[in-house]
Amino acid sequence: MTVVFRRFCPPLTALLLVLAVFARLPAAQAAPTTPASTPHRVILFVWDGMRPDAISAEDTPNLLALARRGSRFADNHSTYPTFTMANAASFATGSFLGPLGFYGNRFWAPAAGGPDAKGAEADFHDPIYTEDYAVLRDLDAHSRHGLLELPTLFAAAHKAGLSTAAVGKSGPAFLQDYRRSNQAAAHDDGRDVVLDENTVLPLAFASELQRAGYPLPANTLHTYAAGQLGLREGNGSPTARGRMVALRDGVSSDATAAAETTPTAANAWMMKVYLDEILPRHRPDLSVVWLRNPDTTEHEYGVGSPEFHLALQAQDHLLGQLEAKLQQLGLARETDIIVVSDHGHSNIAGPRDLFPLRRINDGRVAGIDNAWGYSVSGGIRLADRLSRVGFTAFDGVGCLYVPVMSGLRAEGSALQPTRYDDDGQLCGKPGPYTTPAYRVPDVIPRGALVIASNGGTEYLYQPEHDAALVKRTVRFLQSQEFLGAIFVARRYGDIPGTLPAEDAHLENAARGPDIIISYAWDADAVIQGFRGTEYASQANERGEHGSFSPIDVHNTLIAAGPDFQQRFTDSLPSGNVDVARTIARLLGLSLPTAQGRVLHEALAGRLGRPLGDYRLYPSVLRPRQAATDLQMQRVDGSPLHATRFTFTIRLKQLDSHGKQWVYFDQAGPQRN
Repeated sequence: MTVVFRRFCPPLTALLLVLAVFARLPAAQAAPTTPASTPHRVILFVWDGMRPDAISAEDTPNLLALARRGSRFADNHSTYPTFTMANAASFATGSFLGPLGFYGNRFWAPAAGGPDAKGAEADFHDPIYTEDYAVLRDLDAHSRHGLLELPTLFAAAHKAGLSTAAVGKSGPAFLQDYRRSNQAAAHDDGRDVVLDENTVLPLAFASELQRAGYPLPANTLHTYAAGQLGLREGNGSPTARGRMVALRDGVSSDATAAAETTPTAANAWMMKVYLDEILPRHRPDLSVVWLRNPDTTEHEYGVGSPEFHLALQAQDHLLGQLEAKLQQLGLARETDIIVVSDHGHSNIAGPRDLFPLRRINDGRVAGIDNAWGYSVSGGIRLADRLSRVGFTAFDGVGCLYVPVMSGLRAEGSALQPTRYDDDGQLCGKPGPYTTPAYRVPDVIPRGALVIASNGGTEYLYQPEHDAALVKRTVRFLQSQEFLGAIFVARRYGDIPGTLPAEDAHLENAARGPDIIISYAWDADAVIQGFRGTEYASQANERGEHGSFSPIDVHNTLIAAGPDFQQRFTDSLPSGNVDVARTIARLLGLSLPTAQGRVLHEALAGRLGRPLGDYRLYPSVLRPRQAATDLQMQRVDGSPLHATRFTFTIRLKQLDSHGKQWVYFDQAGPQRN
C-alpha cells in the first residue's frame, strides 16, 4: 500500500512525521560474529558509474565473489543529483548537497579565482567544472564557510591519529582530503597521502615516489612552488587517458570498436602505486581508491557497448590485484573492503518513434536496427533551446559540433538545424548539427539565465533572482517533453508544477541554484541489452547520468571483511550518504553532522542489528498544484497533446528506534 502526500510547510519534515503505512521486514539472514576489539583497516573502492546489473561471472568474477561472500546492498541509492562530485561530497561527509553548499560537477561561482591543475588561470566567469584538485582549492579559498560546510570523514580520522590515503580520479579522490597541505605535517612525515591524476601530496610523498623510481602525474609540477619539485627526465604522463576511437566524422565515438578503454592504463598505474608503495609502506587505516571505469567508457561509448564490457573486466582485474596484495601482506583478515559506485549510468536517447536506433558500419552511421542498434539522439543544448524562444541564456560553453547525438530522424535528416555564430562561422566544422557559443559575457545583461550543464540534471541561475522571469522559465521548461522534474529555491514560494529544493535536500540560500531540473528518462528502453535511457546536456557523448531516473539513482554497494556479515543480502534501502557514517563507526570516529545512518543490519558482532529492527514506509511526494494551460511540445517541436504538468518523487522512509531516514527512488513527470 502506498500513501500519497501533497506538500505543506515544511514539506519533508512533515512527511517524516505523518507517514503511516509500514512493512515489517524479515530477520537477518546471517548470524553475526564478533569483530576484533580494535578497529580494522577500511578500503573504500569506488567503481565510478558501476550499475548493479552489470555484475556478472563473465565480466566481474571478483566482484561477484566478493558480493557472495560478504554483504550486498540490494537497494542502494545515489545522492541526487546523481553526479560524481555530488556523491564524492556525500562520501566525504555523510551529508546531502544543500547542507554542504556544494553542487558539483559544474556550478556557477563567479566570485572565485585561481589556477587549475594545469597551472593556467581557471575561468570562474563561466560555470566551473570541479573535477580538478586546484579548482577545488580555489573554491575553498574563496568560500566564506569553506568548500564543504560540514566536516569530513578524513578530517575526523586525522584528528583521531589515523592514517589515510586518497587515490584516483582527479576531483572526487582529492575531495576526500581537500585540505591536505603541500607540505607534510611535522609529526606525520607525509604518512597521509593523496595521489590523483593531476597531483601527489604532500611533498614528502612525491619525493618518496621518485626515490622508488615512479614517475609522477605530469601536472604535479604545478602543485609546488618553483624549485620545490622537478619531474625527472623521461617522467612522461602516467595518468594520461588514451584516445577514443571515433567514427569517420572525427568526433563521434565508434561504439563497435572494442578497443582498450581510455582510462585503463592510468587506472592500472595508480592501483600499482597504491598496492606496491602506499599499502605496504604507509599501511593507511582509511583509503579511498576512486577509478574512472566504467564511467568514462560509458560516457564515450555507451552502456552495453563492447568497450563497456572491457572496462568492467579491467576494473575487476584491479579488484583481484587488491585482494591478492592484501593476502600477500597478511592484511586480508583485518581489512574491510567496501566497493561502491557514485551513481548508475544510462544511455542517452530520445523517443524511438522519432529517432530509431541505428547500426554502425565501416565508421559510419548506417541503417535502422531497433533491436541491437545505437542511439543517435537525446542531447539537449538548453541554452540554445531557450535562446530560440526569446530568453537570454548562457551555458559557458563554446560552439558544439555534434553530428550524431543531436538527433537523426528515420530518413536521415538532422533534428537540429545549422546554427551560426554572429560572424557566420560554424566552429570550423562543415555542415549542420552545430550550435554557437553561449559563453557568459563580461557584463551579464539583466534578465539573463546562466546554465550549469551537468548531464542528466541542469542548474539554472538568475543573477537578480527575478521571480517573474523564474516563473516564465519554469513554464517553458514544463512545456517541453524532454524535462522530467523541477525544483526551485525556497525564495520563489509555491510555483505550480514544482517542489522546493529543500524537498530533495538541495536548498542552500547562499550558494544554491534558482532552478534545478532533471531531464526525462525511460527506465524500460533497452540499448545493447541494458535498460535505461535519458535526455542529457549536449556533450557529444553516448552515455550519461545525473538524472532522477531509477537507473541513475540505484547504484552498487558491496562490503566484505571482518566487520560485515557473510553471505548476506541487505533488503533495506541504503544510500551513499550512509557510507561515511558507517565507516566512522567501524573506525571509532565521531561524525556528528552526518545525515546518513550506520548500516547496522549488515554489520557483524556488537554493532549488528536484525532487519526486524527497522520499519519501511514507501510513499510519494508531489507538487501542491499542477501547472496547467501549457502548450506542450515534443523534442522535435511537434505538438504534444497535453496541457497539464506535474511530477512525482517516489521515496522510502526507514524508521528505527525513533530515528528516520529518507531515500529517493526516482522522480518522473506526468503530462495530460
